[in-house]
Amino acid sequence: MSTMGLEYLSLILVVVALLIAAASLVSVGRLRVKVRGIASTPLVSDALANTSRTALVINPSKQAADETRSALLLAWASAGLDEPMVLETTVDDPGYGMARQALEAGCEVVVAAGGDGTIRAVGEVLAGTGASMGIIPLGTGNLLARNLGFNVDDLGSCVHTALQGRTRAIDAAQIELERADGSSDTNVFLVMAGVGTDAEMMADTRDDLKAMVGPLAYAEAGMRHLPGKRRPVTITLDDGEPMDRKIRSLIFANAGKLQAGLDFVPDAKLDDGLLDLVVMSPRSAVGWAWIAAKTALRHRRAIPVIEYFQAGKIRIVADEDIGSQLDGDTTGEIRAVTVTVLPLALKIRVPTH
Repeated sequence: MSTMGLEYLSLILVVVALLIAAASLVSVGRLRVKVRGIASTPLVSDALANTSRTALVINPSKQAADETRSALLLAWASAGLDEPMVLETTVDDPGYGMARQALEAGCEVVVAAGGDGTIRAVGEVLAGTGASMGIIPLGTGNLLARNLGFNVDDLGSCVHTALQGRTRAIDAAQIELERADGSSDTNVFLVMAGVGTDAEMMADTRDDLKAMVGPLAYAEAGMRHLPGKRRPVTITLDDGEPMDRKIRSLIFANAGKLQAGLDFVPDAKLDDGLLDLVVMSPRSAVGWAWIAAKTALRHRRAIPVIEYFQAGKIRIVADEDIGSQLDGDTTGEIRAVTVTVLPLALKIRVPTH
């Protein structure tokens, strides 16, 4: 292919990335508080019958944190109930300790208000406990909320769902990250984890640019990471035979939708008891453009630079250090990773529609 053709396809990829980021930016800009009607609607949830069993874990640094707190407290007060336990996250703790504190206090409902990191941290603690989680999406991605059908632009409806939505059980995913020095750590994610280019892009996103242009900063980092070499890994699905691949990026998906309505992993479902593995192996910008076009146009036909697998347990072993991320939070370089589905481990309040 000519140099001009390669540049043209690279431009297509840039445009797709910018469209995704711009749609996310508009979504954040439209975030609004609609609390009219909350006060007049009776709280019928059994879990709210006793406010001593309810907590709010909130990230105070988020743009709509103050409005969210006010809306939730108004909802509780309108029902004649005492205020819930309110716990703020910190720079050092995105919600783990606060969720544990809520459980130790006997809370059966914990409302997580923040970005994907806060929601993942609270969800990790609540998974398998029987306690329910409410979600108030205040981040840029808000991927779990989007995959559950939330109107992420309407804070009032999210508050209503957190307090009165129906309870749905979803899968979670346990992931063990093994590092070159022999250490390992185990976490839980709810939407997607990854190793390779996507994780390295997130780690390399400029904080100053993110503060100025929001999600557009990820597109800039993504373009810088388009060049690169494929790396050898061994993939084992459940108890099957190991498969050797040369990859740029691997995605472990519990859910498939991205921002701007893009269905990146069409077969991924939050309650099917399976994990979806996406193996991406482009050699150049042309391959990335091919993947971007397939995703944007929703083509189901197979292409050689991306493969899809399903399993209850997935193990990856790499020949060299490779970056990792969980629900958008970077988790350092690893040498091996084992991901196991936790079927229907987490109860979440979801919209009734």
